Amino acid sequence: MIAYETRLGKIDISETYLSKLIGHEVTGCFGVVGMVPSGNRQRIFNRLSGKENPDTGIVVTGNADTIEVELHIVVTYGMNINAIANSITEKVKYVVAAQAGITVSRVTIKIDGIKE
Repeated sequence: MIAYETRLGKIDISETYLSKLIGHEVTGCFGVVGMVPSGNRQRIFNRLSGKENPDTGIVVTGNADTIEVELHIVVTYGMNINAIANSITEKVKYVVAAQAGITVSRVTIKIDGIKE
């Protein structure tokens, strides 16, 4: 839970909210086929639920000032991975700053697969 005080009161933002926000944006990026579960907890939850959740493959850490995001994605074969990574990085930084008012200090993208 990321919490900070304003003049109007306390604001709590959960990592789940940020993960879902980021997941919706990343899966919409050109060249991204999907997300890969980043840990055993996500793998088990996806198998039990039978569907892929928007926060699959995303790890958010940090505090109210800055956060770090780790993404596990599958990309389309033949695409420029550097261009995809740059696009995702800029989109994640913009969306989190616009929606939550939090600065993203680092976006780590791990390519876990390539699909045709």
